[in-house]
Amino acid sequence: MSSFLSRQWLSLRVFKLLSLFFVSYFSILLIGFWNAPIFSQDTPEIRAVWLTTSDTDTLLDRPKMKEAIASLASLHFNTIYPVVWNSGYALYPSKVAQEAKIQPFVHKGLQGQEPLGELIEEAHRYKMLVLPWFEFGFMAPPSSELALKHPNWLTKAQDGTQTTYSAAGEVVWLNPFHPEVQKFITALVMEVVNNYDIDGIQFDDHLCLPVQLGYDAYTVNLYKQETGLEPPKNYKDANWMRWRANKLTEFVAQLNQTIKAQNPNKILSISPNPYHTAYNSFLQDWLDWVRKNLIDELIIQVYRSDFAVFQKEIIRPEIKEAKEKIPVGIAILTGLPNRMTPTEFVKEKALAVRRQKLGIAFFFYGSMWNTSPELKSDHEMALRDRKSSFQSLFPYQPRRIVTVNPNTPIITPTNSVIPVTPSNPVTPVTSTNNVVNPVNKVTPTNPPIIDSSIDPTNVTSEPIPIDEFLEFSP
Repeated sequence: MSSFLSRQWLSLRVFKLLSLFFVSYFSILLIGFWNAPIFSQDTPEIRAVWLTTSDTDTLLDRPKMKEAIASLASLHFNTIYPVVWNSGYALYPSKVAQEAKIQPFVHKGLQGQEPLGELIEEAHRYKMLVLPWFEFGFMAPPSSELALKHPNWLTKAQDGTQTTYSAAGEVVWLNPFHPEVQKFITALVMEVVNNYDIDGIQFDDHLCLPVQLGYDAYTVNLYKQETGLEPPKNYKDANWMRWRANKLTEFVAQLNQTIKAQNPNKILSISPNPYHTAYNSFLQDWLDWVRKNLIDELIIQVYRSDFAVFQKEIIRPEIKEAKEKIPVGIAILTGLPNRMTPTEFVKEKALAVRRQKLGIAFFFYGSMWNTSPELKSDHEMALRDRKSSFQSLFPYQPRRIVTVNPNTPIITPTNSVIPVTPSNPVTPVTSTNNVVNPVNKVTPTNPPIIDSSIDPTNVTSEPIPIDEFLEFSP
């Protein structure tokens, strides 16, 4: 009897132990499932932030700059996009700008320092990547020295108007097809590439041509020379749009080649609008740039106040295609100088992005710390809560390294880039033989080819107006 009881007791004991083991095991699995990071720690996830002209006090003041970098590092960010080209002026000591006679001043910090160089050094101490941001691209204020001293560089609409309206107010546009403009912009970029220990450079949605422009004399003559046709009066004509988009692609190819010939490990990052808007409104065929291996990083600006629309934008097929080739991120608006985006709304968007295995870039640094007006009486607590929310987005240390497109076509430019000066006239470009993967010219016998699976001219969502974030109202 005692032997039977012993065996029964032992069986019951084993059963309880096994039950406890399986309950514990599956509990751990469930807890791990709900709390596991969306990205693995080895994923080179983009966690970026822009430093804009609204952050000038941070960029120019050494103690504030160091505090900002340390704060971002503590929140596990790994990439910074500091503005270096804005309103027709270089925000660093630029010989190129001075020799072009567009910059009568030297950009210095409050302590007499060179701000960009010190920011790069400080960010690298925390293992963060720095990609100087050429914010204005081909855009400039009409009153800038750039526009006033080089009127032949500007493009125009069919009715002769040269200005459009953007978040920067009334602006004019440099002709991206003009060889002197291309040489000048390339010289600015290479000045930064050669003089600073950067990890790459970035352009955004202003490396473009608004679709209604391109009727200047230079572009009209070039189009007639290549196609035998007058530019259509309808600026939305498919062939006319494709020809101009292809010309912009040729410039991106040339710029990429020049950078990579100097240093193949420098990232060329582009931050455009969603594809349908980028192409239809600004002639930026960034999907073509991805397919031709012309860029190394893509940060798509999805500044949408409607969360359902935001979700639809970040799962579009062109984004899925791009992230198979290069690192891709989504830009999220954290606020404007005098208007914050609610913390929970920012977090909701960020989590949706991370579920798609995409990186995140916040626009912009200063607005990250804005708090609601009703919380001003307890600003410090509100600020701690907001920082805590950003901390929870990236709970582990970043492990991002410089990654460039391994398939980037590389050639050695036939001529080194030299600043445009009166003693250095520009030789007009008459061919594109030095362009890798040149795009096909549009002619009556060679109509544009549209990818039927991803057609920017035929999308279900409405194109956003220029700089929609001005109307942001969550």
